[in-house]
Amino acid sequence: MIAAKIVAHLRTLRNPRNVEGQRRFGITSHAEQLGIAMPVLRDLARAHRRDHALALALWSHPIQEARVLATLVADPKQLTRAQASTWVNDCDNWAATDALAFLLDRTPFAESLAHAWSARRAGFVKRTGFAIMAGMAVHRKELPDEIFLRFLPIITREATDERNFVKKAVNWALRQIGKRNPRLHRAAIAEAKRIQRLDSRAARWIAADALRELLRASKKAG
Repeated sequence: MIAAKIVAHLRTLRNPRNVEGQRRFGITSHAEQLGIAMPVLRDLARAHRRDHALALALWSHPIQEARVLATLVADPKQLTRAQASTWVNDCDNWAATDALAFLLDRTPFAESLAHAWSARRAGFVKRTGFAIMAGMAVHRKELPDEIFLRFLPIITREATDERNFVKKAVNWALRQIGKRNPRLHRAAIAEAKRIQRLDSRAARWIAADALRELLRASKKAG
């Protein structure tokens, strides 16, 4: 009942102009799109934090914003790997994958998902794997460097994927790992230089963009 009421409320917030704006930024979905901005969804989520049953009910509605809202209210400690797999296979745009990744990066199985999904051919599953890496680098302050050092060879392995939404996630993961602390900063710069030598336009872009940001951070720190 709560999920149905929330979905009905979401539909009252439909904004066709925002839907068109989302599409210009590559956010298109086979699900219904309402064009509700993220700050509005975050405000709605505050009253329902960690209501995992509600999150599951919201995700069952094929509506882009209902599913993004589900990621904001779900409990990462209750989310199962099976649920994560079902949800990622429903994602068909980068906004959905990134919202999901920022839930999954707090789960106990985040690292194993990042490893497994980064190797998948399906583009949005693969993007989610790298978005989880980026999210872990930002959100999981308690994790040891070794977890992120293990991600770096995977980033290099997948740096030749030319799909725009994949290469941007690979780049995102590399940059966030490099901004975590001085040790990982040095390791990410070294990895970016290895990527730079790959015979691939995607790899050269990933490396150049990451090095630009990481070396700029080095200068500021110095």
